[in-house]
Amino acid sequence: MEKKLINVAIDGTSSSGKSTMAKALAKYAGYTYIDTGAMYRAVTLYCLQHGYIKDGKVDVQRLVAALGDIKISFKLDGGVQHTCLNGVDVEKEIRGLEVSNNVSPVAAVPQVRHELVRQQQELGRGKGVVMDGRDIGTTVLPDAEIKIYVTSSPEVRARRRYREMLTKGETGVTLDEVVANVRMRDHIDSTRAESPLRKAEGACELDSTPMSADEQNQWMIDYFKHWMEDHGYQG
Repeated sequence: MEKKLINVAIDGTSSSGKSTMAKALAKYAGYTYIDTGAMYRAVTLYCLQHGYIKDGKVDVQRLVAALGDIKISFKLDGGVQHTCLNGVDVEKEIRGLEVSNNVSPVAAVPQVRHELVRQQQELGRGKGVVMDGRDIGTTVLPDAEIKIYVTSSPEVRARRRYREMLTKGETGVTLDEVVANVRMRDHIDSTRAESPLRKAEGACELDSTPMSADEQNQWMIDYFKHWMEDHGYQG
């Protein structure tokens, strides 16, 4: 069979397990993993650091003016991908609840989306990329060979996110706060005017509610293997 690289676009609701699936597939296939959500979180952290967000409102004018000063990159640390903001590792900071509570309005700013989509499309131009986010199959990589849409119940997603935060030592947050954050992000992401969250045409939908992380990862790998075999490519 012909050896060929493809692109894989994984979209879905927050904390549905799409990033874990994307990482597992990238490791299995030897592909590059691009965490687009981390890119929006990094921009949000920059806004918080510079006072561009007050009472949940984004100072769009100041943010747009600063876009040229926001440089996002990724590095591997012990085999784990970390997000860097202007050369500083901010992987822990961008996963906190303050960033989570503000990332959706920042991501809804058209100029922010246009700039990050441009960067993401450039990363996917050479193929061999697994990318996850909210609008990968619909906007960023509409020609991706494999498109997946992952969802799960808000309660299950909140519990997953809450356990992850506790594991990282973030104990100043309640489960109810995380549930509220998940529901808020779902509403903002699905109703925003710019690239709203929706299932891409031709995407395979996975409801991960009853699945463990290992089961989701295995489902993704199996789907990839079968797709490659069905299309005559060596995975």
